[in-house]
Amino acid sequence: MADKILKLREVITENLRIQRHSDSVTYVDTDSLIFDLRAKQNHAIFARRGCGKTLLMFKSAEQASDEIRTIYLNCEDFKRHSFPDVLLEILESVFFELQQNCTGWFGKKKRLRQILQEVISDIDDIKERPDETNKTIKVEENRENGSTISSSMTAKHSGLNLGIRADKSSAASIRVEQAFQEHQSKLKELDKNLPGYKRKIREFFEISSKVKFVFIQIDDLYHLDRVHQAFVIDYVHRLCKDLPLFFKVATLRHASTLYVDRDGQPFGAQERHDFQPVSIDYDFGNFEKTRRRNLAILEGFGKIAKMSTKEISELFKGQGFSRLVMAGGGVPRDVMSLFLEILPSVSQGDGKIGKDDVRISSRSNFERRIEELKQDSQDQEQEGLLKGIYLIREFCLERKTNIFNISEELLKRNDQIRGLIYRLLDYRIIHNCGSALTHKSQAGTFQAFAIDIGCYAHLRKLEGRFNEIDVSTSQAKERMRSAPILTLEWLTENQEAVPNENLEDHLLADN
Repeated sequence: MADKILKLREVITENLRIQRHSDSVTYVDTDSLIFDLRAKQNHAIFARRGCGKTLLMFKSAEQASDEIRTIYLNCEDFKRHSFPDVLLEILESVFFELQQNCTGWFGKKKRLRQILQEVISDIDDIKERPDETNKTIKVEENRENGSTISSSMTAKHSGLNLGIRADKSSAASIRVEQAFQEHQSKLKELDKNLPGYKRKIREFFEISSKVKFVFIQIDDLYHLDRVHQAFVIDYVHRLCKDLPLFFKVATLRHASTLYVDRDGQPFGAQERHDFQPVSIDYDFGNFEKTRRRNLAILEGFGKIAKMSTKEISELFKGQGFSRLVMAGGGVPRDVMSLFLEILPSVSQGDGKIGKDDVRISSRSNFERRIEELKQDSQDQEQEGLLKGIYLIREFCLERKTNIFNISEELLKRNDQIRGLIYRLLDYRIIHNCGSALTHKSQAGTFQAFAIDIGCYAHLRKLEGRFNEIDVSTSQAKERMRSAPILTLEWLTENQEAVPNENLEDHLLADN
């Protein structure tokens, strides 16, 4: 058994982050998503980091029909590129991939390679040209400043000023216009050349004797500057339209802007009109489904390590596995990573993982999420996010609960609250537990959220100090209807208590 566990650790470690052409791991497809992504349709895959977006892309490509080939691009490779060069790099990468696989995919006709080289040479020529700044950008900057002032006034009037705001279409549109004006020269050249590129691609597929369709997979779009995402998707969408090309984008929903308005014209790609959304996020709203999915993944790794499902189940005691899923926020990568961290510490005892083992390790897991937030979030919003975490954590500790409710009306009308909650969901600091819930003490509908277990892991004994709602139980939803309501008024009144210095140290302190 010890040798099998060592092998299990090796298998999980090697597959925590999926690499291209990984043969060992399979995708646990409980909703026929691979079948959906094989369709000749544009798609956007939404999920938190670690939920399997990349793996789903790879496995759907492996199972595509013989007449389809796939080009895979990871936007992390381009995240330090300025705009519009990032768009040029992505386009060039697509045509380079076609060029490298030309003979195997499309045939040996000389004209095929000639077409691709013409497009690549043209893109290279545009890349070498200097950017030209348009003077009208000053007008847009003034408009943006006015919008920011207006937003700040609204925030101060409401009494809450965390510096976090969900992107409004008007604000996003102004930023898009600003970027458009700033790089007018190269963008105009790309737009002018688009019909020519499409004619050449159409000729390319007419000559091809083998492949009839190409899927362009764009992974981790959220690594690009948010305002530039709309530019990239807009051009890719227009390039694919009316051609045997289809895009498959994977990203974080709340850290992405795929569609904006520019001068009254649609810009980018609109959900359900230009692409079909695919959500693979499993949260606590349906905890049993989330638990089963994570268990199936662990059992799949166990199968590779020659372990039976019985042997996998014997690694846990009581509610150990359910608690592991709770601590991981339902995200498979977090759940498996935490499992690897806990496993050596229990080998000295009975070799089984229980609730307390998970609680102890969940603290370090929470700290890693804070660090990830600091690395990924933009500088201007980082402080506001940390303040928001501090306030929510203090609210839950004060009310002695891990679950809190927020009015859906407040989320709808307050940009700062909505922006804070959505971003903390993406960073797995809080976890969605349900929507459209009625509360026992107030009218209206509410959304329920759970703070990460790491926020209260220092409370060694919860009894009398903390009333934890176990989201794995059948009574959880009913108990959520009595959970405290986090209001704008409470956040406003308590924001002055947030430390001005060493906020992260205070956030992670065991009060």
